[in-house]
Amino acid sequence: MKIITRDIPPRAAWALEQGGVHPLLARLFAARGVQGMDELDDGLARLLPPSGMKGLHEAAILLADTIAADQRICIVADYDCDGATACAVGIRGLRLLGAKHVNYIVPDRVVDGYGLTAPISRRVKEQGADLLVTVDNGIASVEGVAAANAAGLKVLVTDHHLPGAELPDAAVIVNPNQPGCNFESKAIAGVGVMFYVLMALRAELRARGAFEGRAEPKLDSLLPLVALGTVADVVKLDANNRRLVAQGLKRIRAGTLPCGLASLFVAAARHPSMATTFDFGFALGPRINAAGRLSDMTIGIECLLTDDKARGDELARSLDAINRERRDIEGGMREQAMELVDGMFDESDEPPPAVCVFDPDFHEGVVGIVASRIKDRLHRPTFVFAASQAQGKEHELKGSGRSIPGFHLRDALDLLAKRHPGVLLRFGGHAMAAGCTIEEEHLDVFENALAQIAHEWLDAPTLLRRLDTDGPLAPEYLRPDLVDTLHRAVWGQGFAPPVFSEEVEIVSQRLVGEKHLQLKMKHQGQPVDGIWFGRTEPLPSRVKLAFRLDADEWQGVRRVRFLVEGADY
Repeated sequence: MKIITRDIPPRAAWALEQGGVHPLLARLFAARGVQGMDELDDGLARLLPPSGMKGLHEAAILLADTIAADQRICIVADYDCDGATACAVGIRGLRLLGAKHVNYIVPDRVVDGYGLTAPISRRVKEQGADLLVTVDNGIASVEGVAAANAAGLKVLVTDHHLPGAELPDAAVIVNPNQPGCNFESKAIAGVGVMFYVLMALRAELRARGAFEGRAEPKLDSLLPLVALGTVADVVKLDANNRRLVAQGLKRIRAGTLPCGLASLFVAAARHPSMATTFDFGFALGPRINAAGRLSDMTIGIECLLTDDKARGDELARSLDAINRERRDIEGGMREQAMELVDGMFDESDEPPPAVCVFDPDFHEGVVGIVASRIKDRLHRPTFVFAASQAQGKEHELKGSGRSIPGFHLRDALDLLAKRHPGVLLRFGGHAMAAGCTIEEEHLDVFENALAQIAHEWLDAPTLLRRLDTDGPLAPEYLRPDLVDTLHRAVWGQGFAPPVFSEEVEIVSQRLVGEKHLQLKMKHQGQPVDGIWFGRTEPLPSRVKLAFRLDADEWQGVRRVRFLVEGADY
């Protein structure tokens, strides 16, 4: 591992400090590209205007007409946290804005697969809907939209995924990544797109005089859900996404959040008053995602929709239990996968340029998480496959991939499909995460083709694992209150949480729980404790460490400790 210190533009850091930002935060923000105070203004007025998003005005008219005609709307959701929050935001928002007949369908990962399929379109029609609205899916659902059109449904696609060569023939498409869309934030999550649709709908209803004589509905109550889905989907936290997340966090910390979301905080042993982006990404998001992976995402959506505390508590406990089961399954699969990977090459050898793993016993709901773990360990683009559990499709493999910087996974699949027509039955995704379905007999072809593309695209510097850090930490910043200040800021994908690095003296070290290294160190002469989770090998007496800051409490006293991320020696 190569530990790299980020460049800190001195003028930007100075400007932020002069604007009243804490010197440490000013340094951290400047290193992440923030150049002025205006970029740190997280007020709602600073959100990008809806007018720049292609299809938004037409979507607002379509929804307003549907509401005016008292017609039925059905949302087709996705089975991850972004899809679940987008569905909940859509239903809550449409009801706030006067829709009386709104329900939803969420595909089953095993039975239905991903996105709006023709059978789902027919189910929506059978339920009596007039308008079908997709959230966090639909941009690749050419056949599903065609089936909906044939059934007499109007279709509004809201999505953020990259489109394929052919767009679906929907009445309206809202997706910042569709051709011709000038919306500046291409990284907005599916839940963010739905929030923008609702803002446009409110403006259209306002123009029609729908709110005359009564208070205009406020949509800010939806922001806690927007924030959760945005962070959990690991989209880049550009300035607009950071504002959405910051606004959601403010409301959660103030106690203004849906009761089911509050129940999830309790189930995860977290406190809403101290909510952080870490809670979204590592505590709440996984519990909602677990429902889509192992059970039925309806449980997750209902938890986000309920206004009954007792029901919220019950659903949150169910999600927590499903997540524990997910962790058990993932742990076993990860061990199997690592054994398979270890058998591919000698320990002294470099891993192949791309890694493909399959085992008949793998569960398709957890392949993405396992792919992420292998990718983290080997620093290679990784696909993990499981046999399809859908009836009649046992010969198919469902794969989930995770990538490294410099290797656009969806583009790689697109090239693979062109070089080997017929190997990929379905595929889609982003630069860093993608999925596909193949016939089991084509696994070797897929593996070799992906490795060939990785060999062509990746050079030695890209394949070298690097850890970007914020350099040394001044000893006066080793304070629990400053740790709290850092934790309260908005961090995430593309706006990485602070990681510091410098040489320390190891005073003592011992294994705890048989797989974690507990450390006592001297940092610039000051004693400090630390822990390196998942590390068992001892460290030399002096070593350059990369570490995050945490604060733990012992006998009523809070102290700073280091959470070690890596070492360079």
